[in-house]
Amino acid sequence: MRALAAPLAALITAVALPAAAQPPAPEKFSDEGFVTIFNGKDLTGWTVSAKTGHSRTSKNTSGGKWEVKAGAVVGTQDVPGNGGIVITDKQYGDFEVALEMNNDDGPDSGLFLRSTDTGKCYQAMIDYHKGGNLMGVYGEGIGGKPHVRNFDFGKDVTEIIVPSKQADGGFKCPVKAADWKAFWKAGEWNELRARIVGNPPTITTWIKGVKFMEYTDTEKRLGDTGGIALQVHGGGDYTKQFVRYRNIRVKDLSKK
Repeated sequence: MRALAAPLAALITAVALPAAAQPPAPEKFSDEGFVTIFNGKDLTGWTVSAKTGHSRTSKNTSGGKWEVKAGAVVGTQDVPGNGGIVITDKQYGDFEVALEMNNDDGPDSGLFLRSTDTGKCYQAMIDYHKGGNLMGVYGEGIGGKPHVRNFDFGKDVTEIIVPSKQADGGFKCPVKAADWKAFWKAGEWNELRARIVGNPPTITTWIKGVKFMEYTDTEKRLGDTGGIALQVHGGGDYTKQFVRYRNIRVKDLSKK
């Protein structure tokens, strides 16, 4: 009996151990229909706008500092407190946009959908800092409506708090707080994706292929078309921290 005791005890222990972290599996997306909208060399097809409220420090004379480095759009405040947006020259209606992001932990950014050059838009949130959020939906420049998110970053971007203090719009966080470190690779390139269709729109967002938000607005707040923009938030001093985006591509979903 003693010979069986150790193997039996090991078996009981193995059964009792909690399962390892299992982040949800990503969806499989087709590249069909997607067009690259950033050439990796310069900002051809994009314009820096100083017309948003994030450029007040410069009295709206500059829209932050935007340049291309190592195949990525890199943005930062040009002077302490002064940000802005870089926006596509082309206007889009119903579309899906995907990109890779590798931002510093600290700056507040965003992926703007149907944006005006004054920054009014539906924002897929990239508030990459303590207490912030990724891929929630926020009405930028339109009264903060809607504002739905299902988790908050903790002390930094390596941890999340679930649920968010903010209403989730009926879509629960698909990743458990304990699984976040296994899912999100801070300091590396990670893919973000957003889709907007209709008006009032339905907005769907994904992080690394996992759906994180699906929300249909209750009223029409913006026009049927607008630009795609990236943001550097105003306020504070983030002149030594950077946002970085690459492999930006879009699929037109408008009815022909």
